[in-house]
Amino acid sequence: MSATSRIAPPGGGLDAFPAPSRATTVRRIVWLAIALVAVLALPWFVYPPVAMDIAAWALFAMSVDLLLGYGGLLSFGHAAFWGSSAYFTGWIASHLGLPFPVAILLGALAAMVLAVPIGLLSVRRSGIYFAMVTLAFAQMIYFVANQASVVTGGENGLQGVPKTFFGIEAIETESFYFYYAAIPIIIFGAFACWRIVHSPFGRVLSGIRDNPARVRALGYDVERYKLIAFVLSAGIAGLAGGVFAISHGFVSLQEVDWTTSGKVVLMTVLGGMGTLWGGAIGAAIIVLLEDYLASAGFDGIGIITGAIFVVIVLLFRKGVWGTVAGLVERMRGRRTGKEGGR
Repeated sequence: MSATSRIAPPGGGLDAFPAPSRATTVRRIVWLAIALVAVLALPWFVYPPVAMDIAAWALFAMSVDLLLGYGGLLSFGHAAFWGSSAYFTGWIASHLGLPFPVAILLGALAAMVLAVPIGLLSVRRSGIYFAMVTLAFAQMIYFVANQASVVTGGENGLQGVPKTFFGIEAIETESFYFYYAAIPIIIFGAFACWRIVHSPFGRVLSGIRDNPARVRALGYDVERYKLIAFVLSAGIAGLAGGVFAISHGFVSLQEVDWTTSGKVVLMTVLGGMGTLWGGAIGAAIIVLLEDYLASAGFDGIGIITGAIFVVIVLLFRKGVWGTVAGLVERMRGRRTGKEGGR
């Protein structure tokens, strides 16, 4: 039975979405606990600013995966929301002096507001047309950011963004302590992604990805679901962009450039689409690799990351996490089959 055939028409109630088995629930809790421990331990093993970059890009990749892996919508313009939130967060923190968690939340809200008109004009398209429309809007945001130099700093960027946090000096000056003050925002965004995916809304979104005509025939407003997913994805990307801006204390045009959208899509595909955790793994691989190559003085970072992308596409069609998860499932299935045959 396909994913779409399990979708009940509106009004069918939550009973149409079967609850996960006890074993599945326990497995999810175990994986969530492992992920939480890894996130909390990361700055002990990785330079704290790099660890913060991994966390921010991981959440950004998860927001893209929410749209691409579960909604089947490839956005080449998500840098518009990451970057606009970064600018908005940086401006608020610099000019209003608000604590950075408040500035980040307001930046994410601004990204969601921006996503509404862009989404209304984009979700009626699909495939390459959707990707091109989102790219066009992102380039418009880039042009605005470049021209509005009074607010954004133009080519010089928005500099001196403070890490204001209720006057706690250790957090405001030490990257190690800042990581633990900012990581709850990343965890909140990741949990939001996970909750969306494992909800009735997420089931319908997956059905739209697999067979939009069938979902529409069942009575669902496909465009409305796509728009909601688009806005939610933009808000989560905005959270990541705000954390990135505060962490670096600087926002540049690079944050709204199309190459940023391409980079996060690379992370999502590298880790595995439709897995959520794959995006985090892809982000960790790319950020650590870039940091290592930059430290070694290697200039052709794009050549290496591009080569890795080609290898993953050719040999690991489901990405790193998707391939490993598939192997584990097959091994579990064989073991269950052998035990059943005894």
